Amino acid sequence: MNYYDLIIIGGGLAGLTAAIHLKQAGFNILLVEKNEYPNHKVCGEYVSNEVKPYLKSLGIPLDKIPYADINTLELSTHHGDSITTKLPLGGFGISRYALDQQLYETAQKEGVVFVFDLATSINFIENQFTVKTSKNHEFQSKWVIGAHGKRSIIDKSLDRDFVNRKSAWLGVKCHYELDNFPNDVVALHNFNGGYGGLSKTENGLVNFCYLATYDSFKKYKDVHEFNSQVVSRNPHLERFLQHAKPVFKKPISIAQISFDKKAPVENHIIMCGDSAGLIHPLCGNGMAMAIHSAKIAADCFIAYHTKSRHLLEQRYSKAWKKEFTSRLWMGRQLQHVLMNEARSKIALKTLTKSKKLLQFMIKRTHGKPILV
Repeated sequence: MNYYDLIIIGGGLAGLTAAIHLKQAGFNILLVEKNEYPNHKVCGEYVSNEVKPYLKSLGIPLDKIPYADINTLELSTHHGDSITTKLPLGGFGISRYALDQQLYETAQKEGVVFVFDLATSINFIENQFTVKTSKNHEFQSKWVIGAHGKRSIIDKSLDRDFVNRKSAWLGVKCHYELDNFPNDVVALHNFNGGYGGLSKTENGLVNFCYLATYDSFKKYKDVHEFNSQVVSRNPHLERFLQHAKPVFKKPISIAQISFDKKAPVENHIIMCGDSAGLIHPLCGNGMAMAIHSAKIAADCFIAYHTKSRHLLEQRYSKAWKKEFTSRLWMGRQLQHVLMNEARSKIALKTLTKSKKLLQFMIKRTHGKPILV
């Protein structure tokens, strides 16, 4: 049986970032990830500039990736009434295919050990974790970080509250070719039963990723019909889908997306990214928040792992809640408004008359640059 200083379950943004950070701090790190790199994931693929200083401090060569530099937000209601404003902090557009691969290559160079296998259980007995996988591997460590995403077999094995409740949401993503889409804009467009984001990625393609409720989607036979019958009722999305050329053979999707609250620590496992609470699309962006949560977890581990488990868990939970609770709350409130056609029209008119209010809401849903 192999022993490590810390085991990370899940190799998305949070897992990879935490692995790099902790390996650079001198720890023996194992990362268990079910899929090999690179691969596409359902994701908005817009990253707030708040994490740039942190990524650069880890040696991530962002300057070698021709990402889209984004500084403008466009927001529209179901009927296409829209407002545009500058983003106070800005961000960059990059695909998960490219960013995850870059993080993986960096982690490999640092010496992080990777096992490409599905983690099926995490048992905590006598102050020790045993991680088992689908290929009958077993690994041990005193510490585990859970970065396994929105919903997994690990959540079921831990009997977390949200896994027993059926989710009302699904996500759909596809990349498109469209020459005249602006490089500096991230757009959030609403439609009946959902909302979607548009932004450029590092290769000049436009990422279109949206969330839709099952109730609105189940009436149609597939994504193409849903796009033409529902999504396209927003005139901005109608024009996009008419003129853009899909690059994927078919869109990728993910089901059972839950926005239920989750505990930052579960059965002594330090939860990061979506495992700690699904990062709401209206909270700025999930990519930056997942990366930031990894920094919080790594910093807490470095500071408290030699003291006590209780203190480490307490400090991580407190730091996580301080950083993300208000952003998640604001995102939920915005969702309630924008998903209601009448309320969204009133809200947009109000925001049009007061750009200061819109700027305030953006700042409430985005973080500040991470100090390193």
